[in-house]
Amino acid sequence: MFRRTAVAALAAVAAFALAGCGDDTPAASAPSSGSSTASLTGDVNVFAAASLTGTFTQLGKDFEAAHPGVKVKLNFAGSSALAQQINQGAPADVFASAAPKNMNDVKDKGTPTTFVKNTLEIAVPKGNPGKITGIKDFADAQKKIAICAVQVPCGAAADKVFKAIGITAQPDSLEQDVKAALTKVSLGEVDAALVYKTDIQAAKDKVEGIEFPESSKAVNEYPIATLSKAPNPDGAKAFVDYVLSDKGKSVLTAAGFDAP
Repeated sequence: MFRRTAVAALAAVAAFALAGCGDDTPAASAPSSGSSTASLTGDVNVFAAASLTGTFTQLGKDFEAAHPGVKVKLNFAGSSALAQQINQGAPADVFASAAPKNMNDVKDKGTPTTFVKNTLEIAVPKGNPGKITGIKDFADAQKKIAICAVQVPCGAAADKVFKAIGITAQPDSLEQDVKAALTKVSLGEVDAALVYKTDIQAAKDKVEGIEFPESSKAVNEYPIATLSKAPNPDGAKAFVDYVLSDKGKSVLTAAGFDAP
């Protein structure tokens, strides 16, 4: 009798010990809500170069679809203007610049990553009424020409091309971003503008593009970075990761951007 009771007691102790071991199993097997991308919420404020308008609008929508708790707010302008806004305290989470110089001008940023490259191309109205044949026409005072101001990446690249081939441009209009220069062409206000090939591809129903070999003198690299003072650091990192992902790259290359 005593032996049977002792055996039963030992069995109970063993069962209790096994149950305790189950409770001590590391919780790592369950997903951490803090690290899960599904837990992303709030706004992600993205400051992006004007030439990224079409692609980043699409990427913003795709990112929101992947993260229903997030709203991507996009601010497009010339990279120099965006850098100035950020330095003045604008609440940005991510900055995507059309040139390294403007990224370098931003004080509080993470480590930038070059994600695409872009090349200049001549934009003319449909039918090319100004009879533009190449980049040297930009030195003809009889032509109506628009280029970007030298402070913004498309203008700095244009200036580099002009100097490389030894011409002095005669612009009738200096624009603060590439979209403004392209608009001048689409409205027929100028004979030509120097913009990016991706802008011409996006507006091919309104303008025509003329490639020129000298464009290789100034290929723009586009860096992207999170901001050190980002209001939504988790959302900022996730958005940058999305841009750098295969899905992000497919949207950018379809728009005509080149791989870095």
